[in-house]
Amino acid sequence: MKVTALYIYPVKGLCGIRLDTTEVGGQGLQYDRTFMVCRLGADGELIKVQMSKHAECALFQQDIVNRNIRVRYVRPKEPVTGYHELQNTVLEFPAEPETDGLERADMNLHQSRVLAYRMGQAYDDWFTACFGFKTTLLYIGQERRPILGTFSPRNPPTEEPAPQKGWLSSLSGYVAGRQEEEEEEKEDPDWLTFTDCAPLLIATEASLRSVRARVASGEVDMVKFRPNIVVDGEAEWDEDFWAALSINGAPALLLTKLCNRCTSLNVDYAKGRYGAPGEEQGTILKVLMRDRRVDAGSPYAPAFGRYGFLDDGVERLRVAVGDDVAVTRRTEERPRWDWPMKPKKDDPGRYYRYA
Repeated sequence: MKVTALYIYPVKGLCGIRLDTTEVGGQGLQYDRTFMVCRLGADGELIKVQMSKHAECALFQQDIVNRNIRVRYVRPKEPVTGYHELQNTVLEFPAEPETDGLERADMNLHQSRVLAYRMGQAYDDWFTACFGFKTTLLYIGQERRPILGTFSPRNPPTEEPAPQKGWLSSLSGYVAGRQEEEEEEKEDPDWLTFTDCAPLLIATEASLRSVRARVASGEVDMVKFRPNIVVDGEAEWDEDFWAALSINGAPALLLTKLCNRCTSLNVDYAKGRYGAPGEEQGTILKVLMRDRRVDAGSPYAPAFGRYGFLDDGVERLRVAVGDDVAVTRRTEERPRWDWPMKPKKDDPGRYYRYA
């Protein structure tokens, strides 16, 4: 097999950037999902902005020039929000900004919490003008989100938390736990930036062909599935049973869970809207529902693609379109989803615990 495409999404939820080559580290492809836009709730709550809830994310184009991220808003023929002059400007900021002096913000992303950084009012104003509601731009910097469930191939399963009164109690426990463990000689557990549940998402062209065969036009773009690494694949859906991959003959990736899909598949990227009933753009999730609800841990969502991590002992690697990829280990059964996406009573989420 061959690598056929590489994608990064510096600002989570917006359109991706296609690359020819890049470095991959423990947290995924360089510059991937280190920023995210949040909606500001009435009480100051930070609410993630992603295509599953905000189809207009498809109207934001990203690029990286000289280690700066540039974001451009593409106003559609049928506007999805009122006009503002900032929509005609390009927002630019460093891919790795200085964090000294930035306001901190507690972000709960899928029950995996982090104290991130607010980039500042100018950035908030730009996204607010384009989305049409109050927003803030967050940067994760050197902070870390914990991996929950058994998604990491190395971390022990996350323990059930003791009942807490709120996130301040949880943060206090996190600090105390870190102090208790400071003297123990352990490696830090795997961790995340603003990627959902794993550093990498791998997809195959073979399975995309199966999706295309299910719609009348035969036109479904891989960008809808928002992968990081695309390979041509062999048989359709064979990746469900992959456990390890090599790249150019060397150990490279461990694959753990399936990626279960949501309404973001139904976004019409040209309009920044969800496909209307009867429109082909609005049927992609439904056609996958027929036979791709194959994850016993998430029985109502169809699967496409695999979550992945660097292999044991691999700290960093270079990957490029055209690289050779081989399956070096397989599983007999599909993995089972066990990330606790919905909070239980008195569970404010978890922070990363350093070894």
